[in-house]
Parts: sequence; structure tokens; C-alpha cells
Amino acid sequence: MNELVKSLPSPTFPGLHLTCLDSGTYKGWLFKWTNYLKGYQRRWFVLSNGLLSYYRTQAEMAHTCRGTIPLATTHIEVGDTCHLVLTSRGRSYHLKATSEGECQRWVTALQQAKASSSLLMHHSDDSGDEGPVPQEYRALTQGVLKTLASKLDDLSTCNELIGKHGAALQRSLSELEDLRGSSESSDKVKAVNERATLFRITSNAMINACRDFLDVAESQSRRWQKTLQYEREQRHHLEETIEQLAKQHNSLERAWRENPTSYTGVERSQEGDASDENDDAEFFDAMEDSRAFITVTTGSIRHKRSGSNQSMMSGGMSNDWTQNENDTSGTNHIQLRRTRRSRIPDKPNYSLNLWSIMKNCIGKDLSKIPMPVNFNEPLSMLQRLTEDLEYSELLDRAARCDSSLEQMCLVAAFSISSYSTTVHRTAKPFNPLLGETYELDRLDEYGYRSISEQVSHHPPAAAHHVTSQRGWTLWQHITIDSKFRGKYISVVPLGNIHLHFHSSGNHYVWSKVTSTVHNIIVGKLWIDQSGDIDVVNNTTKDTCRLKFSPYSYFSRDVPRKVTGVVEDRGGTAHYILSGTWDDKMESAKIVDSSQGCGGSEGKQKTVYQTLQPKMLWKKYPLPDNAENMHYFSSLALTLNEQEDGIAPTDSRLRPDQRLMEAGVWDEANIQKQRLEECQRLERKKREAQANQALEEGQDIEGYQPLWFEKRTDDSGESTYIYRGGYWEAKDRQDWSQCPDIF
Repeated sequence: MNELVKSLPSPTFPGLHLTCLDSGTYKGWLFKWTNYLKGYQRRWFVLSNGLLSYYRTQAEMAHTCRGTIPLATTHIEVGDTCHLVLTSRGRSYHLKATSEGECQRWVTALQQAKASSSLLMHHSDDSGDEGPVPQEYRALTQGVLKTLASKLDDLSTCNELIGKHGAALQRSLSELEDLRGSSESSDKVKAVNERATLFRITSNAMINACRDFLDVAESQSRRWQKTLQYEREQRHHLEETIEQLAKQHNSLERAWRENPTSYTGVERSQEGDASDENDDAEFFDAMEDSRAFITVTTGSIRHKRSGSNQSMMSGGMSNDWTQNENDTSGTNHIQLRRTRRSRIPDKPNYSLNLWSIMKNCIGKDLSKIPMPVNFNEPLSMLQRLTEDLEYSELLDRAARCDSSLEQMCLVAAFSISSYSTTVHRTAKPFNPLLGETYELDRLDEYGYRSISEQVSHHPPAAAHHVTSQRGWTLWQHITIDSKFRGKYISVVPLGNIHLHFHSSGNHYVWSKVTSTVHNIIVGKLWIDQSGDIDVVNNTTKDTCRLKFSPYSYFSRDVPRKVTGVVEDRGGTAHYILSGTWDDKMESAKIVDSSQGCGGSEGKQKTVYQTLQPKMLWKKYPLPDNAENMHYFSSLALTLNEQEDGIAPTDSRLRPDQRLMEAGVWDEANIQKQRLEECQRLERKKREAQANQALEEGQDIEGYQPLWFEKRTDDSGESTYIYRGGYWEAKDRQDWSQCPDIF
């Protein structure tokens, strides 16, 4: 018998309490909604081994369970005062505690039990492990076996009671038959009714116990089957990998034995680091010999490859568009590490309960909720927008393309690359103050310079403009809509990104997908990107639809998968894009297509025959010690670096952000509160001036950004366009127009 560790009494009803045993078993009274006639009825609840069972009384625990809720698949929602709702398998259980404190203790116990019972389905972004560690797995298995054994005992007890009460009922019926018509018949009828009632209760208990046993067995069976299937797939994948590595090892060893002096040349040719002439020769071989077959159904792309496993070929594209596979690190990356800072102070280890702050924010716009810097990263939203330029070399290569379809592939890869830095970045960037700016001058290194400004505070909106000496201009006006949904936070960027190439005149437009941060209440925070991006060339009408597949535990697809098809204005497909938004993207040129058999739900399949895929984009490796530096990329580490001659409204000069980067978080919170209060006072001042102008019948002019102005573009969209003058003001060091916002 487990020893009682703690008993938490209810302050409202003496005797109603939540009891916790050291085995993780919780027992106590709760009120459960039954129907509109009886309303809430008091029930005895028992939480054990990930199952929440309830009874009418404590005595019923020996023979009659009224219901069992498996917490692994249950959604827990905290309602109004002392209320909580459990939703499992389409059924909702409305419960009420006797006090706020007891309700919170029950919620905590239920969440912990759910987290423990969900270990087999738990996904970790950092490690990629799909299952729990062995000790936790063994503990969970033992708990399930213990529960099944308990249910079997319940069935045995019910079986004995049914036999006992059935025999008694038979005797009573026989006695009633003998006494028919006598004065004692009424007493015997009453006894028979009592026996029948006991028999009915015991039968119901038997049925409930059978149902509970079946539910637990089926639930665990499905879980074990999924785990077994996953282990089989992992083993098969590992065997294939080992076999491939063995073949490569034998090939290299044989080549070295035949000609040891030229081994370096063999290695280079295998990695694709050959001369332009050799590249061309490999390219034509790939066109004629190595092809792939791709089956496309609505919303999905599946590759069927044939031919040898060669390095990525150029697939019929120009040399300017081709990137050597060894050159994935990029010139930008090398120069950044040589000329800019490569580290910032380590992130302090401050613990703070996110749920304690977020629980009152469900359904609200997070931009209107003051948050401590503990949940931020030391960059502003303007700097995060600028971080989209991490892979600007993709646009440099696209500017040199003669084919608009090849150019579209690179633009699509650029639109995906901006998400690669977010895979571990679950912290929130600072909301810029109204009028805050950020510049990034990289003319010497990469040929571009960027300026962004916060043009609206509610709703938060930023305008961004980039000009490159290498043949392109990019601008965007983004409004952020963020909502907290209880278990997750969704961030929806509204607005379009525009890209114009100077030589060809091609004008591309696309938007961003939804970002979702999961496990706000329990578990490790992780981020996912989902939705579609339609990249449109307004000049040639070429299109590319990119599908970001949301993560699903039950899907066999690669996590963070992105697929797309590049089509011309007539709807003819020319390229297939595939990869992941956190690692790389590849393109494959289509050489033939045919209609396949009908897919599921009547969807038509199209089978594309393609050349071997070619690497479009590969993510740069993170710097050393990135896990202690907010998982910043090489570019992100330099964004808050001090610069001379910048505007006084630049994000680098924001004191709370600077203090947070230095690790002084308490002082950073004080400065953050000061800045937010000043911004509120400034907004009230503008509102008062607007009301006064309205009373006097004067025209009301709202806030006007300093470097951007609102215009209507060719498509009729209202957006903020760079009006010019910033870089000229910087050359003159004339910042007299800038407000004092810090």
C-alpha cells in the first residue's frame, strides 16, 4: 500500500479534498455535469496511470466504474471560475471543483498525467527522437500492464457477483412461485425486485469493466503498433544506409589501391568539384541516362527516381544559375565570419512560467499584451525582417538568369530560405516602437543595403526596402496578426513581398505562411510553418505554388516538407521543387508527363518524368555555441552590432534590447516598461490632438512615417513605399527630422 505523501484540503468544503499518493495516483471529489434535469452531480474521481475514472461513491470503486477518460488523447481546457472541460473522442466532460485552488491542483495533476501518458507520441525538434527514453518507456508499459491487470480483477469480481446474485434471484423466483396467492407474496415480490436490482447493477458494472478493459487494450495496441512500425522503418533505413556506406567504402578503397597518387582527384570528382568542362560532360550524361519519375497528386508530390545515385546535376540550367555542391557555405557566410562579430554574450538561465502569463491571454492579440524580456530574443521585428536577406546570393544568381522559369525556381527557394533560421527560434522579437528604424548597409560585402521602419503600432506594421547593386530591388509591407489559442500561438503575416529585377523587368509577388509555436502549456516549445505560398511573376504570368506541409505525428512524410511546381502562363509544368524549409531545396526539370491512375478521393494523378534533381539552396551551419546565443545564425549575430553614423531611431540604440543582449534582464525589463509607457503617453497625445482638430473642423492627419509613404500600386493594393532620403541624410549626418523615441 502506497504511503500517503500529501493531502490538499479544500478551503470551501471540509472533507472534500484532493489526495495525492506517491505513485502518481490522485483521488478526490469533483462535480460532473450530467444533464439539464439533474445538473452537476458529485462524483469520486481517481487519476491513475494516465486514466481518469469516476464513481458515484468511494465504495463503488470495488465494483462499479461509471466511466474512464484516457488522458493521452484528451484536450484539457480551463473554463470559468472552478470549471474545466475534458474533451476525448468527441465527447466533452464538464467538471467543477469546490475552489480555485483545488481546480488548479486538478489541472496541474491532469496535465502532468497527460504529458507522461503521451511520451510515446512525444516529438522533440532538437533530437528528432520519436519515442521516449527506455526507463520512461518501461515505466509506462508497467503502468499499462498494471491497469489491465486491475481491469481483469474487476471483471473477475463482477463475474462472481453476477453468479451469486443470479442464484439468489433464481431462488427468490422459485419461492415466489410457491407462495403465489398467499399473504406473504408482497414481501417476496419486494425481495425479488431487490435481487433483480442488484443483478442489474452488477451486470452494468460488468459491461462497464469490459468496455474499459477493451478501450485501454485497443489504445495501447494502436500505440505499440505505431511504435513497432516506426522501429521497423528506422531499422530498414539504417540497413540501407549501412549498405550504401559499405559500397562507397569499397569503391574508394579500390580506387586508392589502383592509383594512390591520384586519390585526391578521385575524391574531388565524386564530390562534384570538377572543371566547367567536366561539369558539362556530366550534365549531358544526366540528361540522357539518369532520370526520375515524379507523381503529383493534388496537394502532394512524390518522387520515383531511377538511374545511378550521382551528385546533383544542373538539369538544363545556365551556368550562372548552377551552384557547386561544395559551395554550399557561400561567399557571404565566409565574409560574415571574417569581418563581423561571431558571438554575443551567452543567454542567462532565467526560469519563468510562460503559462502563468499566457493563461489570461487566450484569444487575444499578443501585440497588445506587455511581456517581460524573458520571452524575447535580443532582436526587433525590423531586424527579423532584415534577416530574410541571409541568402541574398540566391537573388544575385536569379538576376543573371536568362530564363524566367529558372529565375522563378531561385526566387521560390529564396522565399523558403527565410524560414530556415526559425527552426529553433521560439522566442519573440521585440515589438518596434512607432517610428523605430533599422538599417543594414552591406554594399561592400554583398552589394545591397536595407532600410525598414515601423509605420504603425496598432496593428503593428513595418515597411522594408532593399536595393542591390547586383540587379534587384525588394520591398514589403507586413502587418503581424498573432493570437494565443491556449495550446499554441499562431503568427500570421499579412501583406505581400515584391521583387523586381532590373535587367529583365520581371516583377515577383508572394506572401508569407503561418508560423505556429506549440506546447505553450506543457512540453518543449517547438515551431512549425504551414500553408501555401503563391509566387507570381506579374510580368510573364509564370507561377509557383509552394506547399508547407504541417507537422503530423501520423504522417510518413519528412518533417517540415515543402513541395512546389513551376508553371508557365499556360499552366504547363516545367520544374518540380522539393525539400524542407529548415535544410535545403532541390529542383528537377520536367522532361515528360502523363496521367496516372485515379488517386484517393477521386484526385487525378500526374506522373512527371524528370532529370536528376539539382541543389537550389542549402542552409548554412549554425555558429559554434549557437544554443547558448538564442540559436542565432551568422547574420543574426551581426544585426545588433554597434554601427557609426546610424539614425537615432535605429533598433541598435534601443536600451532594453541592448541590456537584454548583455544579459542584464532585470534592468532590461525596467527600460522596456519605461519605453512602453512613453509610447502610450505619445499615443494619447496624438489622439487628443486629433479630437481637437475634429472639434475645430480641421482636417485630421494621422501619423506619417518619416521614410515611407502610403501609395496604391499597379494591382490596386495599398502599401508603404520607400520615399527616399534616408541614405542621403546619413551621408550628411542630418537626423534633425528623427523623433526622440528612446
